[in-house]
Amino acid sequence: DHDTLVRQIAVADARIAELTEQRAEFETQIAAKSSEMARLETQRDEASRLEEETATQAAEARVITATHQQKHETLLAQRAPMLARQSELNELIASRRADIETYEARLRAQAEETEAAKQSIAEQSEERTRRGAEIEKLVTERTARLDEIHARETELREVRNRVSELQEKRGAHAVRQTQLQLQMEHLLEHVTHRYQLDLREFAPDVYAHEKVLRAQLKRGGEEAPGTTTEDNLHKLIAELTRQLDNMGPVNLDAVQEYDELEERYRFLETQDTDLTNSRRELLDVIARINLTTQKVFAETFEQVRLNFREMFVELFGGGRADLQLLDENDALNCGIEIIAKPPGKQLQSVSLLSGGERTMTAVALLFAIYMVRPSPFCVLDEMDAPLDESNINRFIRVLERFVSQSQFIIITHNKRTIAKADILYGVTMEERGVSKLVGMKLSAPRKAETNGATNAAAPESQRQFSMSEEAPRIPSLMAH
Repeated sequence: DHDTLVRQIAVADARIAELTEQRAEFETQIAAKSSEMARLETQRDEASRLEEETATQAAEARVITATHQQKHETLLAQRAPMLARQSELNELIASRRADIETYEARLRAQAEETEAAKQSIAEQSEERTRRGAEIEKLVTERTARLDEIHARETELREVRNRVSELQEKRGAHAVRQTQLQLQMEHLLEHVTHRYQLDLREFAPDVYAHEKVLRAQLKRGGEEAPGTTTEDNLHKLIAELTRQLDNMGPVNLDAVQEYDELEERYRFLETQDTDLTNSRRELLDVIARINLTTQKVFAETFEQVRLNFREMFVELFGGGRADLQLLDENDALNCGIEIIAKPPGKQLQSVSLLSGGERTMTAVALLFAIYMVRPSPFCVLDEMDAPLDESNINRFIRVLERFVSQSQFIIITHNKRTIAKADILYGVTMEERGVSKLVGMKLSAPRKAETNGATNAAAPESQRQFSMSEEAPRIPSLMAH
């Protein structure tokens, strides 16, 4: 504002100097005309004196007098506008001087405001320095905490991996335990069926065992030594087994049952391996997708961020704005904060702005996204309702930039926005309780030529409206 006032004062001074020069020129011309009038009056007197001498000279004198009289009247007629112009210039000079005094007062007020602003800036700079130190301290603490979190996450992943391995081993042991349990049950049934002995209730009797063992060895023709050797036990077991085999057939279904269980175990083990491999491959795919998504999101976010800054400056005529991730380490799941600083205001969150400023910020963000990836259609529902006249004009100028990329359908009550549309759709009620949709195509008026002269085009607000059944051109607009 200070620079603008200085430029306006400089322009006013230049204008005053120019008007002063014109005034001096006019005064010089008036003096010249006055001298000319005096000279003409002298000639007229001389002509009157010479009139008595000769008739010819009198006639010529009358012609000369009439000519000079006409010039005199012309000069008198020219003098009145010059005097009026001189008065206008005097008034204009007085007005300009008053403006200069006003500008000087405003400059003094601006200087006082500038001094106060400098003091405020100095105080805010000290506060910013102090806040910066606190932020650095917090950043250091946050970095330490993040390192600790990463270390704990690494330990947690290792523990989870160990838990997964233990669960896999547990599953294998469970399968093996089931196998052994089935084998034990089969052996119990086999012993019960063959030997008529329930092993669950069997209690070993060492004395009876030794007695039976010695009896069997004597029966076999061998002396029972003091200590039974392993060879003797194997021989006795073989002999007893042979005797048992001679006593009757064995259960042939046991081998088939074992084979079926073995096949079932291999099938389950194969399924477990496939599931483990599928889980590993799925985790790899998810990691690659997350990496690609983060890369694409980061590139798109930077483009939208730059476009948002440009569109914000264009819509607000200054200021600055920015988009920030709430958690840069988790860009895909965190939120986005919109920071905006309209001209003449402090940098603050978009939630603290007025309704019109929030709307203009939303428009800037919308068209920033459109610049990256435009959409064939865009529906805007009374977006211009909270905007004033100046912001409406900026909104329309920005909208006209994108009409070649997308077709806009706008619901609005604003006359300026309606005037820019190609197609207008309105809802009317000719009969009470019966709504009717009316479509109009807004076309420019034709220029009429009369007697070889072309009349000026009618104002834009007086466009002709005509019904059209053709497909609407870009952009289209709906009002209700």
